[in-house]
Amino acid sequence: MTRPIRVEIDLSAIKHNYRQSRNKALGSLAYAVIKANAYGHGSLEVAQTLADEADGFAMLNLEDALALRKAGIRQPLTLLEGPFEKQETLLMAAHGIAGAIHSEHQLAWLADGHFKHGAFDAWLKVNSGMNRLGFQPRQVRLAAQQLRNMQDVTLSTVMTHFASADDERGVADQWQRFEPIARETGLPISAANSAAVFRYPHTHCERIRPGITLYGCSPFEGQTGRDLGLIPAMTLSADIIAVQHLQPGDNVGYGCCYTADKPIRLGIVACGYADGYPRSAPNGTPVSIGGVRSGTVGRVSMDMLAVDLTHIEHAGIGSRVVLWGAEVPLENVAASVGTIAYELMCGVTLRVPKLYR
Repeated sequence: MTRPIRVEIDLSAIKHNYRQSRNKALGSLAYAVIKANAYGHGSLEVAQTLADEADGFAMLNLEDALALRKAGIRQPLTLLEGPFEKQETLLMAAHGIAGAIHSEHQLAWLADGHFKHGAFDAWLKVNSGMNRLGFQPRQVRLAAQQLRNMQDVTLSTVMTHFASADDERGVADQWQRFEPIARETGLPISAANSAAVFRYPHTHCERIRPGITLYGCSPFEGQTGRDLGLIPAMTLSADIIAVQHLQPGDNVGYGCCYTADKPIRLGIVACGYADGYPRSAPNGTPVSIGGVRSGTVGRVSMDMLAVDLTHIEHAGIGSRVVLWGAEVPLENVAASVGTIAYELMCGVTLRVPKLYR
């Protein structure tokens, strides 16, 4: 018998959220970010859902991009960290997959490449202050010239990434460093991620890269996706498989980190940290049972967690517990746990069945 846990993906919500993001930047091309298996939603399924609408897709691994090409996805694809080895540059060119070029060693691979089956589409990445990847602004002119001088290499875009796109000062500082040199290249600009798409229209330019907002979550602290007109796309839920009655002084779970101070009725839910629900979730992390709010009790274990049923008389074995989704905003769960919605989405493990609707 199948274990009663599932993650449901609302594909119509993803389509709605893409339109909401794109409509914030009319006139810009919107590359849907589907890295990390589309933030846990399924990169192929999301790409197929947006195949008639998305201007392009941004992702991480060449293997995933090739899988989309094999499945018939024809939109422009861009690898946000570019090629990881020289051989990948050849495959990317052959399959029309663009990539960020952010370092001298990647320039060397392209200079030494022999692209017989198509040109390599390069997005020149500028380090405007995040200090992960990219050429320093003072290096951009030379890097751009080198790319333009290479045979069978097309320099199509200049890009950067904001470290604090939810912070006005952070965006302003990076934009001040990036914009002058980006404009000087004469290339289309790609800078705006989800937060910048919704708050900083001056960064939209020719190409935006919505990510978290596609899946119905807000990139801003203190706001949910609903506040931005978005629809949550992912619902994680599981059933109650046992009921326990605690008396004052009784403990529950590993480490005895919860002790009842009054009679309490507990539901044991078929979900644990091996499914991607965080072990660090404290007592009271929000859940919904039959539309009634409740919270977790005790420590999350590998395969189970406990929830408070004391005030929900109708709930019992077989009742469905929504751990996050439309009834329980993922942003609220993440805040309770002390993490971000991105991590929870990406953390749902492969043993949890996905149901698409």
